[in-house]
Amino acid sequence: MNESATTTTSWRPVADLPQARSEVGVAEAGGLVHVVGGTALVDGEPRWATTLVTAYDPRADRWTERAPLPEPLTHVGLAGLGGKLYAFGGFTGIVHLNPRRAAYSYDPERDEWTGLPELPVALGSVGVAGVGGKLHVIGGRDSRRVVPLPGAPIELGLGTVNHHFVHDPENRTWSEAPPLPGPPRDHAGVVALDGRVHVIGGRVEDVDQNLDRHDVYDPRTGEWTTAAPLPAPRSAGATTVLNGLIAHAGGECAQGGSTFDDVAVYDPRADRWTTTTPLPHGRHGFGAAVADGRAFFVAGSPTCAGGAGVDALELLLG
Repeated sequence: MNESATTTTSWRPVADLPQARSEVGVAEAGGLVHVVGGTALVDGEPRWATTLVTAYDPRADRWTERAPLPEPLTHVGLAGLGGKLYAFGGFTGIVHLNPRRAAYSYDPERDEWTGLPELPVALGSVGVAGVGGKLHVIGGRDSRRVVPLPGAPIELGLGTVNHHFVHDPENRTWSEAPPLPGPPRDHAGVVALDGRVHVIGGRVEDVDQNLDRHDVYDPRTGEWTTAAPLPAPRSAGATTVLNGLIAHAGGECAQGGSTFDDVAVYDPRADRWTTTTPLPHGRHGFGAAVADGRAFFVAGSPTCAGGAGVDALELLLG
């Protein structure tokens, strides 16, 4: 069930990200919003994946640089759980090059990254959510295509998958859970709410196959159910949970088009999406997280298929 009415929401700019980036991982840990990896902007153009990690303190409205990722990654899956960050998968290039089996945890108190048992499959553009003390890693792209370049082959992650892996950080183990129903998805919004995992939107390999699907996984029963779809098909947007509601913003378009600026809020009690005040400008490849009870949407590109930005915005729900 969807609703097209606009609710009373607004956007407020906060301190800009120190470095322009897109295709980042964004999550909260230790009361800070962390922006991890991504494509960095060099001389006005996006370049290879970065190890940059930057943290935003909402009380001070200030960014600080933190310990870098152990390896440069773009499109890394990121989630917070138990006061730590968990990073999975990613690519080493800006065009979905070389998907990785990367798996790391980050302790914000020690400002330290620790290696974890690798992902079972090399993936990028996965979604990650923490529920019940475990991390669910869902969808993404694998390495089905190899381009033989001089010196070394390059793997292109062009195969969208419906994988569903679960990492237990206490036992440092991986297991498989029921795969995503319906079409495989990458660049989807994946969040935890009320003990369930929501997988929202995404696409099958390219932006001309954006999806409006909304599937919900309950770890207690091991079953997937279908919830109200997004008001419009979207991928590569930013998704977070605030005050018991899911907010989804933006998304990527085809080359030559315009990035999406629309924002929708999902109420799980009513199984309904409501269209809200749009972003100040469209963007994709950004992320969102809640810290100090406030939702922040950070980085991303205002143009399709490239670019990077420094914008950081707070979403105010009326």
